Amino acid sequence: MRGVRKEHLPEKICLACGRPFAWRKKWERDWENVKFCSDACRRRKTR
Repeated sequence: MRGVRKEHLPEKICLACGRPFAWRKKWERDWENVKFCSDACRRRKTR
């Protein structure tokens, strides 16, 4: 089996919508600073 199964990836809670989201490869270098699950939630944070 290759890689890590999705249920074993680290998770965080989105600050805008409150839903959990899992680690993604594109966030590998910056995982500590990721606060939102999507661009839509990131834009909604200021409202």
